[in-house]
Amino acid sequence: MNKKLLAVIFGAGLMLAACGGGNDKANDTDTTTDTGTTTETASVDVEKIVNSKCIACHGQNLEGQGNFPALNDVGSRLSEDEILNVLENGKGAMPAGLVTGEEAQAVAEWLAAKK
Repeated sequence: MNKKLLAVIFGAGLMLAACGGGNDKANDTDTTTDTGTTTETASVDVEKIVNSKCIACHGQNLEGQGNFPALNDVGSRLSEDEILNVLENGKGAMPAGLVTGEEAQAVAEWLAAKK
């Protein structure tokens, strides 16, 4: 009984730590135009997002581990829209909203290319 409880607590803690929250913006940059005005552009670093949000559960090479499926060939099983749906709404043990908005779209596109 104690081992099971400890495993559940540890697993929940690991999940929270690995999945994280935060509204990190990947690679926000400021550029100055010829007129001296500053515009902010955001480019999405997909690999940085995957490294911070996905590999703790899905493995360093996205090969899957334990109860978490492999993502290194997810594009052969799911379409970009289906991957985006999982990112936004969660599925199984994966909570919803780990990656949102423009970042979710970029990650879904990147993962869909993995076949």
